[in-house]
Amino acid sequence: MTDTPDILCIGSVLWDVIGRCDTPMRQGSDMPGRITRLPGGVALNIAMALRRFGLNPALLSAVGRDTQGDTLIAACEARGLMTHLIYRSDDLPTDQYMAVEATNGLIAAIADAHSLEAAGDKILLPLRDSALPQPFTGAVALDGNLTVDLLSQIARSPLLAQADLRVAPASPGKALRLAPFLQAGRGTLYVNLEEAGLLCQTEFSGSEEAAAALLARGAARAVVTDGGKPTTVAQGQIMTTQTPPPVAVTRITGAGDTFMAAHVAAELRGLGADDALDAALSAAALYVSGETKI
Repeated sequence: MTDTPDILCIGSVLWDVIGRCDTPMRQGSDMPGRITRLPGGVALNIAMALRRFGLNPALLSAVGRDTQGDTLIAACEARGLMTHLIYRSDDLPTDQYMAVEATNGLIAAIADAHSLEAAGDKILLPLRDSALPQPFTGAVALDGNLTVDLLSQIARSPLLAQADLRVAPASPGKALRLAPFLQAGRGTLYVNLEEAGLLCQTEFSGSEEAAAALLARGAARAVVTDGGKPTTVAQGQIMTTQTPPPVAVTRITGAGDTFMAAHVAAELRGLGADDALDAALSAAALYVSGETKI
C-alpha cells in the first residue's frame, strides 16, 4: 500500500450492529437469530470494498477518541485502509448503526451518525491543509450522512471542483440531502428507485425512467438501482441498463455500497459503460448471496 490514496471516502465510519433471522419477520416479531458487530458506515463500507478491488482508499470522517473509536480505527487499519486523515474527537462518541434483517428483507434500522454531523467541516481539514493536493483532482466517494449544509458546501467547493465526485444518499430518509448536487450539476449520483423518487418528488416504474428524470432535474450523471430489477446508468443521451444476476439473498446491509464501490473501481480501471455495470452488478450479487467476505 502506498502513501497516496487512489480515492477519498468521505462520510460515516462507525460500528454496524446487525441482527439477522433466517425466517420472515414483521413488526413486533421476537425471533432467534444472530447478532454481529462489524466496521460499517457508508463511507467505510465503500472503502472496504474498494480495497478488495485493489484500490488504496483514504477515509475522511469523524471517530470518537474513545475505546469504541480506537477499536474501530484498528479494525480499519487491519483491512488496509488509510485512517490518518480521520478527525478524532475528544468530545464526541463513535457513531453506530443498528439494523434487523430477515429473509423478507430489512425490517428496521437506525443510523446514529450524530457525531459525524456535529463534527461538520472539521472532517474536511485535510483538503484545506497540506495533507492532500490542492485542489484535489482524484476520485471521491461521498455519502449523505453529512449535513445538508456540508453537502451543499462540498457541491460548490473549489477544493473539490476538479474531483470525480461519486455520491450516495446513505438511506431513503437522507435522499433529499443530495439535492445540492442536482442544483450544482456535480457528481455521479448512486440512488435506488425510492431515493430517485424522493429527489424528483414522484414515483417511478423503473430505473430508466428514474435516471432520465434525475438528468432532467440537473444531475450530471445518475446510477439507479432497483433491487433485482434492471439497473440504469445515464449521462447525457447515453443510457446503459442491465438486469442483476439472480441470487439467493442472505444479507442486505452494505449491498448498495458494494455495488457503488465495484462500479467506481471498474471505471477507474478504464472499463466501458457496459463492462463496468456488469462488474458492479456481479460484485453486488456475490455480496448479497454471502459469498464475499466483509
